[in-house]
Amino acid sequence: MRSARRIERNQLQPRANQPRGRTRPDPLAGVWEEVLEPLLQRAPALTPITLLEHLQRQKPDVDWLPLQRTLQRRVREWKALHGPDPEVIFPLSYEPGEIAFCDFTQLKGVAVTIAGQVFPHLLFHYRLAWSGWSYAQVVQGGESFVALSEGLQNALAACGGVPDELRTDRLSAACRNRNGSFSADITPRYHALCSHYSLAYSRNNLGVAHENGRVESPHGHLKRRIEQAFLLRGSSDFETVADYQAFLAEVSDDYNRPRLCRLEQEKAVLRPLPPFRFAEYDIEQLTVRRTSTIEVRKVVYSVPPRLIGQRLTVRIFHDRLQLLLGRQLACELERLHGGVERHGRAWSIDLEHLIDALRRKPRALLHCRYQRELFPDESWWQIWQQLRSGGDRDAAARLMVEALYVGCRLAGYEPVLAWLQKAHQRQGLSLAALQQRFRLPPHRPLPTQRIPQHPLQSYDDLLVLRAQAPGGGGRAADPLAAAAAGADSLPLAEHRLAG
Repeated sequence: MRSARRIERNQLQPRANQPRGRTRPDPLAGVWEEVLEPLLQRAPALTPITLLEHLQRQKPDVDWLPLQRTLQRRVREWKALHGPDPEVIFPLSYEPGEIAFCDFTQLKGVAVTIAGQVFPHLLFHYRLAWSGWSYAQVVQGGESFVALSEGLQNALAACGGVPDELRTDRLSAACRNRNGSFSADITPRYHALCSHYSLAYSRNNLGVAHENGRVESPHGHLKRRIEQAFLLRGSSDFETVADYQAFLAEVSDDYNRPRLCRLEQEKAVLRPLPPFRFAEYDIEQLTVRRTSTIEVRKVVYSVPPRLIGQRLTVRIFHDRLQLLLGRQLACELERLHGGVERHGRAWSIDLEHLIDALRRKPRALLHCRYQRELFPDESWWQIWQQLRSGGDRDAAARLMVEALYVGCRLAGYEPVLAWLQKAHQRQGLSLAALQQRFRLPPHRPLPTQRIPQHPLQSYDDLLVLRAQAPGGGGRAADPLAAAAAGADSLPLAEHRLAG
């Protein structure tokens, strides 16, 4: 109350307006101005911890560790008064439909699996600057132009329009990054893609990630939502990639729900989409080998045997391959990225393509270069190893090929594998038992054909002998007369008399 009355009367204490002085001796006296401040003037980036360790080395007889907080405060104040000016970040605002940002990002610390197998992938993230509406898509195979083209076009179709400008960081799919002129660094395909949509393009400066901050910062918001959705779901395993993409679409819808009103306002100024999409694939011309395979980007793929010898046009997407015969779609394959390589190549073998040919040549299983890829999973491979090392390898190959045929064409892999394991434990595994269990006709080889040897004299009987002229001498008869008589004037063989 005394202080309140003093304030009301404006009777302040004599020292109230004076700055507070030091109440205890300076613990850095003798080292701050003499040692530490010259170091900071020479190298302002030095940290308090570095300076503290320097003092401990210079004067080991003093315990400097209790002064850590004091030194941190003193260095912070010095840099604020005498240090270099930090970079200034300017707040930016954009008009509706003016600019959009896109980038690739990676889910770190979360192992997404497809059917139990680890699924390496990236996320393509697109964001309208004014409304904050975002689009996310699964991308396989890295930051390729094919992935950029497909992701961008899907995002433009999802928001229903095209902004005036697209900004990226220095993506190798769009820029060569040679530190040259901006126009020379842009790749021709990226220029063609943006021209197709009448998009002006720009990029941030090298190493200045915050210039792409309108999408870099929302990366974290979106990924945190995805991680929380995994926790609610109780698993990050999906049956197919399509199921995972549907899950991401649900998360994106929840993220975009507060921004739908602004999106509708921004749609009014977005330019309409062109009538056709830009090509979002690479093209190669390949001939199917006699092994019923093709090789694309150091990966060998099996194809249906009916395409052997055909010249195909291969459309290479980031997640699939389309094989065209002329203008007809002949086959579509899942694209393989990376993986364990053997013989300098990776293998993507579909047993559905080769099982009929393998059934006609079961011994090929013993030494096939892609033998491992013919088996559906590790359990099948293990039982094949047991059969192959158990005795007759040819019989084991016939049995395993027949089992693969039953699993592929008739009963499914799991029932056949369960029967194989049980029969092998009972020592009752045989080809006849497999055929009886799954009602297959007995596997009988074609009967040996015996062709009797015909008499060699029949060859001479088919030849027309030269007619001998009267008087002999071995002169040939008149050709016209011989032709009239049905004889050839130039026989292919002479009579050979026996013994």
